[in-house]
Amino acid sequence: MKKERFTLIFSPESYSKPITYHLVKLFDLRINILRAEVTPGEEGHLLMELEGEDENILQALQFLRDEQIKAIPANKQIAVDKNACIHCGACTAVCFSGAMVMNRDTWQTQFTPEACIVCGLCIQACPLRIISISFGSDLDA
Repeated sequence: MKKERFTLIFSPESYSKPITYHLVKLFDLRINILRAEVTPGEEGHLLMELEGEDENILQALQFLRDEQIKAIPANKQIAVDKNACIHCGACTAVCFSGAMVMNRDTWQTQFTPEACIVCGLCIQACPLRIISISFGSDLDA
């Protein structure tokens, strides 16, 4: 079993389709919705974790493309300027998903994009403002 996180971008016309139902029924995927911004008549964004067999996830992504829904891997939405980081750990204090942690051996901040839920708390916590996250209206698809 594999877990992957994606932000789905729905057009105003496709927001009312039962997409998550189809992902479960047709592709035998487990879905965990982590964040959503969906308004009728507007573009919608849904951050979800998909869990299932590799082939089923690939087929589900093709299904989404066929439905004119963009699926962007969550780890493509987060940027950390590692060269500018001073490893103060402020981001780790607010990161409840465990994506930002302090390595206790090296005292270096470590970022695991696959664990990030794109909540944005680290952006406000970072004193240098070297973390950027795209979700919703900020997302370049």
